[in-house]
Amino acid sequence: MKAVIIMGSASDEPHAKKITDKLDKYGISWEQHAASAHKQPLKVLEILDANKDSKDIIYITIAGRSNALSGFVAANSEFPTLGCPPFSDKSDMLINIHSTLQMPSNTPVLTVIDPGNCALAVKRIFGV
Repeated sequence: MKAVIIMGSASDEPHAKKITDKLDKYGISWEQHAASAHKQPLKVLEILDANKDSKDIIYITIAGRSNALSGFVAANSEFPTLGCPPFSDKSDMLINIHSTLQMPSNTPVLTVIDPGNCALAVKRIFGV
Protein backbone atom coordinates (compact mmCIF):
# COMPACT_ATOMS: atom_id res chain seq x y z
CA MET A 1 0.00 0.00 0.00
CA LYS A 2 1.34 3.38 -0.98
CA ALA A 3 0.25 7.00 -1.29
CA VAL A 4 1.50 8.70 -4.44
CA ILE A 5 1.61 12.46 -4.02
CA ILE A 6 1.62 14.59 -7.14
CA MET A 7 2.16 18.31 -6.64
CA GLY A 8 1.45 20.88 -9.33
CA SER A 9 4.85 22.41 -8.62
CA ALA A 10 7.79 22.07 -6.25
CA SER A 11 6.52 25.16 -4.41
CA ASP A 12 3.72 22.93 -3.01
CA GLU A 13 6.27 20.86 -1.02
CA PRO A 14 5.63 22.56 2.37
CA HIS A 15 1.93 21.65 2.02
CA ALA A 16 2.85 18.08 1.03
CA LYS A 17 5.14 17.77 4.07
CA LYS A 18 2.15 18.29 6.36
CA ILE A 19 0.65 15.17 4.76
CA THR A 20 3.82 13.08 4.56
CA ASP A 21 4.70 13.71 8.22
CA LYS A 22 1.37 12.12 9.18
CA LEU A 23 1.75 9.28 6.66
CA ASP A 24 5.13 8.52 8.25
CA LYS A 25 3.48 8.49 11.68
CA TYR A 26 0.87 6.01 10.37
CA GLY A 27 3.52 3.80 8.77
CA ILE A 28 2.19 4.37 5.26
CA SER A 29 4.76 4.47 2.49
CA TRP A 30 4.62 7.29 -0.01
CA GLU A 31 6.36 8.78 -2.98
CA GLN A 32 6.26 12.37 -4.14
CA HIS A 33 6.42 14.01 -7.57
CA ALA A 34 6.10 17.51 -8.97
CA ALA A 35 4.29 17.57 -12.31
CA SER A 36 1.74 20.04 -13.63
CA ALA A 37 -1.20 18.74 -15.64
CA HIS A 38 -1.13 22.00 -17.61
CA LYS A 39 2.60 22.21 -18.25
CA GLN A 40 3.77 18.58 -18.02
CA PRO A 41 0.83 16.27 -18.81
CA LEU A 42 3.11 13.58 -20.24
CA LYS A 43 5.09 13.47 -16.99
CA VAL A 44 1.85 13.01 -15.03
CA LEU A 45 0.85 10.18 -17.37
CA GLU A 46 4.28 8.57 -16.85
CA ILE A 47 3.70 8.59 -13.08
CA LEU A 48 0.26 7.03 -13.52
CA ASP A 49 1.59 4.47 -15.99
CA ALA A 50 4.40 3.47 -13.61
CA ASN A 51 1.79 2.62 -10.95
CA LYS A 52 -1.00 1.17 -13.10
CA ASP A 53 -0.27 -2.47 -12.21
CA SER A 54 0.23 -1.78 -8.52
CA LYS A 55 -2.22 -2.68 -5.81
CA ASP A 56 -3.41 -0.44 -3.01
CA ILE A 57 -2.47 2.97 -4.40
CA ILE A 58 -4.08 6.24 -3.42
CA TYR A 59 -3.20 9.39 -5.31
CA ILE A 60 -2.99 12.67 -3.42
CA THR A 61 -2.99 15.72 -5.66
CA ILE A 62 -1.84 19.11 -4.47
CA ALA A 63 -2.67 21.92 -6.87
CA GLY A 64 -4.32 25.29 -6.62
CA ARG A 65 -5.74 27.95 -8.92
CA SER A 66 -7.05 26.14 -11.97
CA ASN A 67 -6.71 22.61 -10.62
CA ALA A 68 -6.52 20.38 -13.67
CA LEU A 69 -4.18 17.98 -11.86
CA SER A 70 -6.77 16.32 -9.64
CA GLY A 71 -9.22 15.69 -12.47
CA PHE A 72 -6.46 14.60 -14.83
CA VAL A 73 -5.23 12.01 -12.34
CA ALA A 74 -8.75 10.78 -11.51
CA ALA A 75 -9.69 10.50 -15.19
CA ASN A 76 -6.56 8.56 -16.11
CA SER A 77 -6.30 6.16 -13.17
CA GLU A 78 -8.43 3.48 -11.55
CA PHE A 79 -7.20 4.37 -8.06
CA PRO A 80 -8.79 6.83 -5.61
CA THR A 81 -7.73 10.47 -5.94
CA LEU A 82 -7.72 12.79 -2.93
CA GLY A 83 -7.34 16.45 -3.80
CA CYS A 84 -5.81 18.52 -1.01
CA PRO A 85 -5.42 22.04 -2.42
CA PRO A 86 -2.97 24.46 -0.82
CA PHE A 87 -3.99 27.98 0.11
CA SER A 88 -2.39 31.02 1.68
CA ASP A 89 -5.49 32.84 2.97
CA LYS A 90 -9.31 32.67 2.94
CA SER A 91 -9.63 34.24 -0.51
CA ASP A 92 -7.05 31.88 -1.98
CA MET A 93 -8.76 28.98 -0.22
CA LEU A 94 -12.10 29.73 -1.88
CA ILE A 95 -10.55 29.80 -5.35
CA ASN A 96 -8.56 26.62 -4.82
CA ILE A 97 -11.41 24.70 -3.22
CA HIS A 98 -13.83 25.56 -6.01
CA SER A 99 -11.35 24.52 -8.69
CA THR A 100 -10.91 21.17 -6.91
CA LEU A 101 -14.61 20.56 -6.31
CA GLN A 102 -15.76 21.32 -9.86
CA MET A 103 -14.75 18.20 -11.76
CA PRO A 104 -16.25 16.85 -14.97
CA SER A 105 -18.21 13.61 -15.01
CA ASN A 106 -16.23 10.40 -14.59
CA THR A 107 -13.46 12.18 -12.67
CA PRO A 108 -14.12 11.30 -9.02
CA VAL A 109 -11.91 13.52 -6.88
CA LEU A 110 -12.43 13.46 -3.13
CA THR A 111 -11.52 16.86 -1.73
CA VAL A 112 -9.97 17.15 1.72
CA ILE A 113 -8.98 20.65 2.83
CA ASP A 114 -6.87 19.89 5.90
CA PRO A 115 -3.55 18.08 5.19
CA GLY A 116 -3.77 16.12 8.46
CA ASN A 117 -7.26 14.94 7.55
CA CYS A 118 -5.99 13.98 4.10
CA ALA A 119 -3.40 11.66 5.64
CA LEU A 120 -6.02 10.31 8.05
CA ALA A 121 -8.36 9.59 5.11
CA VAL A 122 -5.58 7.58 3.43
CA LYS A 123 -5.07 5.66 6.69
CA ARG A 124 -8.76 4.86 6.95
CA ILE A 125 -9.15 3.92 3.28
CA PHE A 126 -6.24 1.50 3.65
CA GLY A 127 -7.70 0.21 6.94
CA VAL A 128 -4.45 0.80 8.84
